[in-house]
This record gives sequence, C-alpha cells and structure tokens, in this order.
Amino acid sequence: MKGLILSGGKGTRLYPLTYTRAKQLIPVANKPVLFRVIEAIHDAGIDEIGIVTGDTAPEIREAVGDGSRWNARITYIPQDAPLGLAHAVKISRDFLGDDRFVMFLGDNVIEGGISSLIKQFDSSQWNSQIVLTEVADPEHFGVAELNGDGQIKQLIEKPKQPPSNLALVGIYMFDAHIFEAVDAIRPSWRGELEITDAIQWLVTNRHKVFPYIHKGWWIDTGKPTDMLEANACVLEELTPHVTGMVDADSVVDARVTVEAGAQIINSVIRGPAIIGENTRIENSYVGPFTSIYHDVVIENSEIERCIVLENSHIADVPLRIQDSLIGRSVTVKHSTRKPKSLKVNLGDHSRMWIP
Repeated sequence: MKGLILSGGKGTRLYPLTYTRAKQLIPVANKPVLFRVIEAIHDAGIDEIGIVTGDTAPEIREAVGDGSRWNARITYIPQDAPLGLAHAVKISRDFLGDDRFVMFLGDNVIEGGISSLIKQFDSSQWNSQIVLTEVADPEHFGVAELNGDGQIKQLIEKPKQPPSNLALVGIYMFDAHIFEAVDAIRPSWRGELEITDAIQWLVTNRHKVFPYIHKGWWIDTGKPTDMLEANACVLEELTPHVTGMVDADSVVDARVTVEAGAQIINSVIRGPAIIGENTRIENSYVGPFTSIYHDVVIENSEIERCIVLENSHIADVPLRIQDSLIGRSVTVKHSTRKPKSLKVNLGDHSRMWIP
C-alpha cells in the first residue's frame, strides 16, 4: 500500500498564525500535526508517501524533506488550486498507480493511529474503507447515512439537514476503482470535486465500501479551539520524560516532559505538559494541557492550557494567560512605565480578550 497526505489549504481559520506558517506544521504537544500523520502512516507499515501541496509547498518541503527521518520515501504532488479532495486523488494517479492506498488529511489528529485499519483493509476484498465518527455538528462535515445492516446508504457533503451524526473523519482507503469514480463525478456547487461524491459513485455502482466507526477521539485542527483540544488529548497520551534541568526549588509533576536543554528554575509545572528544547521557565507557573515549544522564555508569569511557539518571551505578566495560542517570536510583557496603558501590535485577524 501507499500513503497520500493532503497538505494544501490556506488555514484561514487559524489566522494570524497561518499567515507565516502552513497550518499542518503548527505543533501539537511540540510536534507538527503533519509529522504525526506521517508517523501514523509509517507505523502502519507504509513507507511510500505522497504529499499533495498547495501555496505552502516550499515550507512543507523544507520541514519534511525526503522523508529519511522516518525511513520513508516522500513524493510531492503540487495542486495548483484547492479543487477538492477527489481532485487531489485524481492528480496523484501517476504516484499511486494501481496500488491500494490510504488518504489522510494532513491537519487531522486521531486517537490510536491507523495500523489496525490498514491491516484490516489490506487483507480484505473491499474497494474502499471510510472512517466515521459521531459528531455534535454534522452539518459541517461530509455525512454518512447507514442502512439497517450497517452498510452505506448515502453520503452527503455538509448537508443542511443531516440524515445522521456520522461524519467522515478524513481517513480513507481505496483501491484503483476510485480513479473511475473521480473521473465520473462533476464539481459540486463549491466548484470542487468532492470525495463524498466519489465514494457515493462507488456505492451506487455496487463496489464494496466498508464503514468503520471510530469510537476514540478525533480532531480536525482547523480552528484555535480545535488546536488546544488536540494538544490536550495528545499530551495525555505522551510518556513523560525529563532530559532538561529542573532545579531544587521547582516542582514538576510526573506528567511533565522537559526536553533537552530546557531549564526549570524556581517554578511549578503541572501536567500533562511539555517544555521544549532550550526553553527557560523561571519564577513561573505552567498549568495542565500546556505545550511550550523550543527556545521560549517565560519569567514571573502564569500560563495554562496554551500552546506557545518558538522564540517567544513572556515576562512579568500580572494575570494568568489561559486558553491561548501564542505564535512565533511573540513578546508579552508587563510595563511599569507611566501612563498605564495597554500597548499591542496585533496582526490581521488577531483575537484579544481583556479582563
């Protein structure tokens, strides 16, 4: 089998972070989401992986390279415009050939990986396997309606009146019949070739499409709240370790990872949490579900359930920072100069709440 990762899209819902970084490279528990997807595919025994890229292709290429760090072979497939998931399959035909493959959206995080799913599909006679999960807001997803014997009756993309609460997760397995499907369908009202329409074509033409209902957590990291939730879920799965320095005046509980070169000085760290390489936490509190990336400095401040990206500096902040995404090279400081005022430099589409 081969792997196909979709890593295009502008990530507009994550502005301003994604003005300067591909959304798939924003870290969850200090590892880019795209890296987690590559690892999930490789852990399932697949070492030939194609990555469909869009406007952020140069950054994706620079971060991922040739795949050697995962003992995988990476092929890049440019998609000139965001014309739909089925279009991404169509343009990947030369890479995929007639091999069976798994397609994974590069901004999705799923509990438990996909090794068992790949093994199940690879040993079956199915033409496709799709992963479904129950969601509270199915109108925002591709939705599957199953018949009485648990097989797929119909698939609808973002229905106004969903026939069920079973959403397509963003993990799909196909054989070569999918290419007949993507050639047969027409663009939707959005101007895209929808993967739901292609799978519906397979069902209508009596190909075997098996629905797998995932019971664990799954998160599409498209919005800031989703990123924080994914971060919290992944932190709980980590095996904590301390390779950095923790001084005698600090309290670091057993659910905290402190990476190489990090320094924890006179501070309290409560997990699950991760402190990145060469980061310094001094006279501060870091609360649960927080990921501090590499080369960050936090001094005389409190922070909880946050993601802080590299090279940022937080110092002398009198209020606890909570439920926040803080980008690269950000400075957050308290000033004692008169007159008292709030001074900020905020990029387009920024969000700021002041108590």
